Amino acid sequence: MHYESPIREPLILEDKTLHDITEDIARPVEGKANKWWWALFLFSLVAFAWGAGCLAYTAGTGVGVWGLNKTVGWAWDITNFVWWVGIGHAGTLISAVLLLFRQKWRLSINRSAEAMTIFAVVQAGLFPIFHMGRPWLAYWVLPLPNTYGSLWVNFNSPLLWDVFAISTYLTVSLVFWYMGLIPDFAMIRDRAVKPLTKKIYSILSFGWSGRAKHWQRFEELSLVLAGLATPLVLSVHTIVSMDFATSVIPGWHTTIFPPYFVAGAIFSGFAMVQTLLLVMRKVVYMEAYITIKHIEYMNIVIMVTGSIVGVAYITELFIAWYSGVEFEQYAFLNRATGPYWWAYWAMMTCNVFSPQFMWSKRLRTSIAFTFFISIVVNIGMWFERFVIIVTSLHRDYLPSSWTMFSPTFVDIGIFIGTIGFFFVLFLLYARTFPVIAQAELKTIVKSSSTQSKKLVMSKKIIYGIYDDDDVILQAVKDIREKEFISMKYILHFQFMVLIMHWA
Repeated sequence: MHYESPIREPLILEDKTLHDITEDIARPVEGKANKWWWALFLFSLVAFAWGAGCLAYTAGTGVGVWGLNKTVGWAWDITNFVWWVGIGHAGTLISAVLLLFRQKWRLSINRSAEAMTIFAVVQAGLFPIFHMGRPWLAYWVLPLPNTYGSLWVNFNSPLLWDVFAISTYLTVSLVFWYMGLIPDFAMIRDRAVKPLTKKIYSILSFGWSGRAKHWQRFEELSLVLAGLATPLVLSVHTIVSMDFATSVIPGWHTTIFPPYFVAGAIFSGFAMVQTLLLVMRKVVYMEAYITIKHIEYMNIVIMVTGSIVGVAYITELFIAWYSGVEFEQYAFLNRATGPYWWAYWAMMTCNVFSPQFMWSKRLRTSIAFTFFISIVVNIGMWFERFVIIVTSLHRDYLPSSWTMFSPTFVDIGIFIGTIGFFFVLFLLYARTFPVIAQAELKTIVKSSSTQSKKLVMSKKIIYGIYDDDDVILQAVKDIREKEFISMKYILHFQFMVLIMHWA
């Protein structure tokens, strides 16, 4: 157990004991769903059904039912693809990077963030598959032996790099998420009453018994996977950005895209985590574990990454002016003042200006304001991808080819359907899997809970200053014989300060 200053705000509220944590986290899995869960689930299911119908119509008729044209060959499909991949970034960051930095506040949110990552990547994968026009031949993007002669994928294409990057990302995220679930599956197994439930969770828990050897392997594998997943935080959206950066289209052909896309992905990912957790803490009654402090920490990340994205926007404008290339200059002028000016300024307002309110502690600790900003940021990040893609394509080098893009009801339906599908998966997950890593959360009960803070603050603290070696040794012996719960010392020139906590 690590010592933590008593003045730090607790990460577990309401004097929860180890037994209380088990009961609270098992309750959504073992009990019946409440009316809020059913209302959200039915609403999401209707949206998903609409999207599934639009996807079926697209597969049966062809991508001509979308709003694409000869000039704008990419539009809502690739916009939604990049948006969903970006949302999936926060899960890996919270799980891997914050684990390596030993941040305790991740323990209440990492499980749901990892689930969000997996479900978001599933939605992202739908768009390129259906954009092929023949989704049943999607496996052709893999370099498989075939009977068509020397028919191979183009390894020079960043679109193929996407396939490898995202499939790797999904695989590592899935393994990381499932491995963390094993101790909690064992907890549900041990509490199960029905034989079928007990059997299912027995299989899922892989025979976990909580022995020291199991925990040792769990910790080692967590560190290994965190080490593997951390480069993926940078690599996945870097490769997605190369879909655009490796082209010669003004507005796309720029070296700032990789870090710019990564910062934007973390920005939108944390915003979606906020949206989900603020809803989930209310629906499954987790206010004691997902606290205002967790919300504030995530708002600080949103504020910082939003500022980085704002700097990237300004850098783009400066480099377009500084380059002296009139085509590049016009691309950015057209974004701000052309037919899609409203999308550009919506992007700037949502992504650059709105996160700056988080400098105020009062606002970044407000649940209602945080929920509002999380929605605004996700809207802004969708507009960012739309602006990058559509405004760079709809007016190219040939004025006679200039055109406008307008989405059809199928475009809109598929997008809404993926949002519905995402929430259907997330709500089902919240009913079948423990939404918080209870086994890991229990490790901070003695250092970061309300109860532990009260206990530490009630201790008597005694300071002793000594300048003689023999006296110091005798003082240490006396401390060990008495009921002092901890001892710290400070060496300073010729004397030593002993700080003792006394029960």
